[in-house]
Amino acid sequence: MPGPVMPDQAIGTSMRNKDRISAFLTLLPSIILIGIFVYGFIGNTFWISLSDWGGAAALAENPVKSYVGFANYLDLFTGFLGGGFRQDLVNAVFYSVMLLAGAIGIGLILAMLLDNKPRGESFFRTVFLYPMSLSFIVTGTIWRWMLAPQGGVNILPTYVGLPPLRFPWLSSTDAILLFNWQNLLPIALYLVSLVLIIWGLWRLKNNPAKALVLLIPGVVVGGSVWLWGDLLPQALFMEEIHGFNTATFGIIMATIWQYSGYTMALYLAGFTGISQDLRDAAMLDGASTAKYYRYIALPMVKPITISAIIILSHISLKMFDLIFAMTGPDNGQTGHPALNMYLTTFRANDFARGAAIAIILFIIAATFIIPYMISSYRQRRSR
Repeated sequence: MPGPVMPDQAIGTSMRNKDRISAFLTLLPSIILIGIFVYGFIGNTFWISLSDWGGAAALAENPVKSYVGFANYLDLFTGFLGGGFRQDLVNAVFYSVMLLAGAIGIGLILAMLLDNKPRGESFFRTVFLYPMSLSFIVTGTIWRWMLAPQGGVNILPTYVGLPPLRFPWLSSTDAILLFNWQNLLPIALYLVSLVLIIWGLWRLKNNPAKALVLLIPGVVVGGSVWLWGDLLPQALFMEEIHGFNTATFGIIMATIWQYSGYTMALYLAGFTGISQDLRDAAMLDGASTAKYYRYIALPMVKPITISAIIILSHISLKMFDLIFAMTGPDNGQTGHPALNMYLTTFRANDFARGAAIAIILFIIAATFIIPYMISSYRQRRSR
């Protein structure tokens, strides 16, 4: 039988309970507001996407809305008139990949250079970080001038006696990495197979058992698609070619310019947090600067890399204002699902279809953010 609770213990328990109640009551208004104006509106948007709200009578005082299920989503991915959205979705993938590769790569290099304390470190750090302080509208306006066909970057060679460039940075109609949307399912399965194989090979050295769990399904999926891919259903009834349009190069350059300094600051903060004694010990053991960063510094800032990937992936889905400022809303070559959502909703008054695009963007963003949140929560619980 447990002994009686001591008075000081009872007082401490009572005070902790009061603190918890006070904290809960303090947060309660914010919880209610977030529940209504964030998650409530997300739920309402999803409900609208399941209706047929749109057309000529969309702005009526009491519009008639009927439940159509997932017809809007199906039409976006497989419908005859959904080609524009599908190209915008392909553009978004390229925007994300290029932004991640460029901003993280350049930011990491800049951070390593500044981590070695060069002369004028403070000046260069400020210069590299300055673009982050600009809005997308300002960045877009600056780069639109720089990438003008008859000026900016194209006339730089003339200053050294060379002919000007003729590349249409924001108006090109050329495309590379073309693929047929009909083959979307086999392509998606090939990508899944590739990710599993690369992930398995990466873990093969440290954990062979878990590596095989990834490698075997990857090989099976890839081999099955290669052998029986023709039996898979086609996404469209007709051929529809999509690819990476070179007109997006200018927008990607502007985005990388703006966020390279941000990733530089993240990595530089991580490098600064590494003990100087650890670096000195590595140098005494004969490690070069390159080996120090490869085997010591970079593994220690792995959480920063993951955070940068999550943040930049999220930013790549919100490039509406940058694209609007650089190429306008009607340039189909540089489109983006966020811009398509705006035009569909507020120009075409197709609210249900626009809501479906918004939910698709929300799901894509969630695929990056939710795993990161779960991983962070587990790390905190394990401490």
